[in-house]
Amino acid sequence: MSLYQQTYRRWQQDPESFWVEAAAELHWDAPFHTAHQGDRWFLGGHINTCYNALDRHVENGRAEQTALIYDSPLDQKLQKFSYAELLIKVAGLAGKLRELGVGKGDRVLIYMPMVPETLMAMLACARLGAIHSVVFGGFASQELAARIQDAQPKLILTASCGLEPKGTVEYQPLLERALLHQADIPIMVLERPQCSWDFRAGQHRWSEGQPVACVPTLATDPLYILYTSGTTGIPKGIVRDHGGHSVALKWSMQHIYNIRPGEVFWAASDMGWAVGHSYIVYGPLLHGCTTVLFEGKPVGTPDAGEFWRVIEEHRVVSLFTAPTAFRAIKREDPEGTFLNPRDLSHFRALFLAGERLDPDTYHWARQLLQKPVVDHWWQTETGWPVASTCLGLGEEPKQPGSPGKTVPGYRVEILDEQGQRLPAGREGAVVLKLPLPPGNSPTLWNQDEKYHQVYLSQFPGYYNTGDGGYLAEDGHLFIMGRLDDVIIVAGHNLSTGSLEEALAGHPAVAECAVFAIQDDFKGQLPMGMVVLKTGQQDTPQLHQELVQRVRDEVGAIACLKQVLVVQRLPKTRSGKILRAALRKLADGVEFPIPPTIEDAGVIEELRDQLRPYRRR
Repeated sequence: MSLYQQTYRRWQQDPESFWVEAAAELHWDAPFHTAHQGDRWFLGGHINTCYNALDRHVENGRAEQTALIYDSPLDQKLQKFSYAELLIKVAGLAGKLRELGVGKGDRVLIYMPMVPETLMAMLACARLGAIHSVVFGGFASQELAARIQDAQPKLILTASCGLEPKGTVEYQPLLERALLHQADIPIMVLERPQCSWDFRAGQHRWSEGQPVACVPTLATDPLYILYTSGTTGIPKGIVRDHGGHSVALKWSMQHIYNIRPGEVFWAASDMGWAVGHSYIVYGPLLHGCTTVLFEGKPVGTPDAGEFWRVIEEHRVVSLFTAPTAFRAIKREDPEGTFLNPRDLSHFRALFLAGERLDPDTYHWARQLLQKPVVDHWWQTETGWPVASTCLGLGEEPKQPGSPGKTVPGYRVEILDEQGQRLPAGREGAVVLKLPLPPGNSPTLWNQDEKYHQVYLSQFPGYYNTGDGGYLAEDGHLFIMGRLDDVIIVAGHNLSTGSLEEALAGHPAVAECAVFAIQDDFKGQLPMGMVVLKTGQQDTPQLHQELVQRVRDEVGAIACLKQVLVVQRLPKTRSGKILRAALRKLADGVEFPIPPTIEDAGVIEELRDQLRPYRRR
């Protein structure tokens, strides 16, 4: 029996003891009296996340170790903070927040770019027992206003601007439009050299106050609210608590990512997403690692070799990013020439998540790096991986196209529409058997009933992930896409994942998307959209080859006959392809541009290209 199997069985046999043992790795101000009850973990225990992320390490010999590396090719700046230095900054910032009236249980909205002060602000809130809600800088005013309205923050922390490859994004006009009807909320502003801020009454310059100690918080107290992308009306505020969150993330750093305290871990994501919370800030610091905060892009800042530079210069042992980042690198540098001069001998593994990893990108990265490439799957709601190859438990990636086996703590099942379990190989709804492990969101902010309705009502006794997929005989999970991305052709259900896998396997294709277009005869038909690798040409022969690949690998039932070559796909800032937007564009439906889109200009580009394909 492998170490993974032993660990999974140990969790199955006694889940409470399993997590009590994991909790012993952290500092508790007061012990918990009940390990688990309902949807809550470590009831009665007192724990402060900031203390465990900073103070504990300073007191136990890591004071001089680098805690944070800030690398910004956009700002041409490199900064490093030891654990001791970071603690001083965070304690002082917490003191300033207290001066501005922030206390335990208050909400603080953080609307900031990828700078060290954003991480410091999150930890300062945790230090006070305040609840932070990070909204990534530059987010649309209307959506920002909805989050402010829902969270009712006591204070807003922001910066004068964010930096993008195309230029500076000023935050003041965006925030002021969002605050038209809530102008009395105080604001503290970090002025960056690239852009000034016109200070008004009730607005403060970024500063620190008298350092303050950590405030005791219950394990079940909220640590943060994170609003999910693409919400309309009342947004969904995912709640994460202090205790379960800290226990799960620390456990994952060792057992999933195979990272040891003192090593350098890099999650190339945005602080406004779950990955940024879990694996830029909290996971690495709780585990005593050095974390990298990168303000840049995989390509264009300045080239497709930027990731290799960061890994080499900062001795990164593992990188976690989205598959779209590697598809961008593959498109710009398919032969990997930028990697050649770099020494990555210390680098151990690449982790990819956030969207489906197509086998072609997996094989390209694996061959280029000659290191394990680990696809893994989780959601904002879970906060840490549900399925992965657990490198820290001795596993190695074996099934391209699969995010791996179920992580200890979770039980994944596949159900049909009636809630009946499906056998191995049969595709259905991917669900998680209750109770969920520590670290998962127990509710939505001020919306307990909606949480039950969205996640728990369809399949009693299970959490509904909203994804479709299947389990193989050997336990590997395959995620085929969101259930609402299923295409129904003449009564046959086709997953976008299987169709995209066929297209992505063509050597000319850098990335692709498949979505449904309306058809009077068959209800829906799939349409493919591909971005070609640099140097590849759009030819009639290419179209024939792509259509034939789908026919050969999925079957004639797929009925995919249209493939459109485009320059870029519409994506969120976290790299997810906006297939719903593509469906509406193809069908000629007017819709508001999604607030999470990375570049709104792509919508108009594609609107014109898709016009000839609309149903008459």
